[in-house]
Amino acid sequence: MASYKVGYFVGSLAKASINRKLSKVLVNLAPEELSLQEISFKDLPLYSYDYDADYPPVAREFKQRIAEVDALLFVTPEYNRSIPGGLKNAIDWGSRPWGKNSFTGKPSAIIGTSIGSIGTAVAQQSLRGVLCFCNAPLMNTVEAYIHSTPGLITDDGQVTNETTTEFLRNYMSEFLAFIQRVDRAHQPNQ
Repeated sequence: MASYKVGYFVGSLAKASINRKLSKVLVNLAPEELSLQEISFKDLPLYSYDYDADYPPVAREFKQRIAEVDALLFVTPEYNRSIPGGLKNAIDWGSRPWGKNSFTGKPSAIIGTSIGSIGTAVAQQSLRGVLCFCNAPLMNTVEAYIHSTPGLITDDGQVTNETTTEFLRNYMSEFLAFIQRVDRAHQPNQ
């Protein structure tokens, strides 16, 4: 069976982010066919098209990290009913300059956790619109809006609720199946 490299983005820049903890859970629960690695965007300056002729080294490295993976996972909180600014900035860097969109054709999935009862539903909807424009095939089911309660996710990436653990394990299995479908669709006819 084929294996896939998955780059993941944690939408929050905070070191103690519950979404960073969730990303550790997803790494732990991923099927063995998926190798996950974080793609950090914390050092990117604010995007401006003035950079398009000569990207700074940090932005070139960021785009290279995206190019090296087979799929993308977005683990994001919701800020003011939308995408965190740092994550949107990263997507702007990755999708520019015109004609050099790093997200094109990359199977992608979105998940997030929040202390609010609707999880990150509105941010995910905003992110879906952005990624659709970026031509990133999106896993539309299973959707995952995790309501984070105190103690649900430990600092070392464990979930204390078995039902949630099984849901997240299934989510990652579905993501693998989605990546495989997109991969097969892009294979030349044999």
